[in-house]
Amino acid sequence: MPSRLIDLPPLDLLRTFVAVGRRMSITLAAQDLCIVQSAVSRQIQALEATLGCRLFVRAYRSIEFTPEGRHLFRNADPMLDQLGSVIGMLRPAAERPCITITATIGVTALWLLPRLGGFQRASPDIDVRVAATNRVMGLDRDGMDLALRYCPDAAAPGGAVRLFSEILIPVAHPSLGVSAIEEPAQLRRHVLIDYDDSSRPWLQWKHWLRGAGHKTGTSGNGRLLFNQYDQVVQAALAGQGVALGRLALVGNLLAEGKLAVATARPPVTTDHGYWLLARPGADSRALAAVRNWILAEAAATNR
Repeated sequence: MPSRLIDLPPLDLLRTFVAVGRRMSITLAAQDLCIVQSAVSRQIQALEATLGCRLFVRAYRSIEFTPEGRHLFRNADPMLDQLGSVIGMLRPAAERPCITITATIGVTALWLLPRLGGFQRASPDIDVRVAATNRVMGLDRDGMDLALRYCPDAAAPGGAVRLFSEILIPVAHPSLGVSAIEEPAQLRRHVLIDYDDSSRPWLQWKHWLRGAGHKTGTSGNGRLLFNQYDQVVQAALAGQGVALGRLALVGNLLAEGKLAVATARPPVTTDHGYWLLARPGADSRALAAVRNWILAEAAATNR
C-alpha cells in the first residue's frame, strides 16, 4: 500500500540532507543551497527528529553517514535528481537559450566550474545549467543537452568525442615536502587521502602502490577516505595528506603551485577516459557554442 503523503518529511529537509550527503560537508552544502550553515544544521536536526534516528555522525571538522543515513541517501539522491529533471522540463522555455550539461560531481567541481567564467564572458547571451551527479543521466530521458562521460575507452558511447585520458599521479600540498611517496620512509610519515569507491579500484592507493612495488595500501599515519573525489582534492589542498591526483582534474592546481607532484615515478595512464556526448538530434547555435568551448578547453588540458 503506498505511503501516505502526510507521513513523508518536508521536501526542503530532504533537499538539505541530500546536499550535505553529496558534499559530506555542512559548509559546502550551505554554499550550494545559498543558506547559512546554521540553517543547514537545523534542517538536518529537524529531519532526524522527524525520522527518529541519527543520519550523520559528527566529528571534528568532518561528518559521516550512519547506516540509516547512508540508506536514505542512496534512495533520496536519485529521486530528487529525477524530480528536478521533471520540474525543469515543465517550466516554460526561457527566452534566452539555456544549455544543460551533466557531469559527475568531481568533474564538475574540479574541471568544469573553474572554466565556466571564461565561457560566460565570451558568450553572455547563453545560459548554462549544470547537473552535477554521479548518476548517469540519460540525455533524452532527463532533458540533458551535453554529457561529460567517464568510462573505459572500449565502452565509449557511440558518437562521443574523446576529451582527455585518465592519468594518475600522487599530489600533495607543497608545504608537506613530499617528493617520492613510494619510498618507505616517506610513506610511513604521511597520511594517504583515498577515494572511497570500491567500484573504481584503479583510483585507490592500494592499486597504485602495488604498481610501485608495495604489498600494502596503507601508510604509517593511516588514511583519510572520502566518497566524492573533489573532497579528496580539497583535503590535499588543506595539507591533510597525499592524494592520488587525476591529472586532467588537478592539472591547473599543479600549474598554479597549489599542489605539487609527490612522486619520482612517471604518471600512470589508465584505460579510462573522459568523453563528450551530445543529445541526438540536438542542434542549435547555443549548443554548438558550448560544445566547441568544451572541446577547446579539453585541448588546452591536454597540452
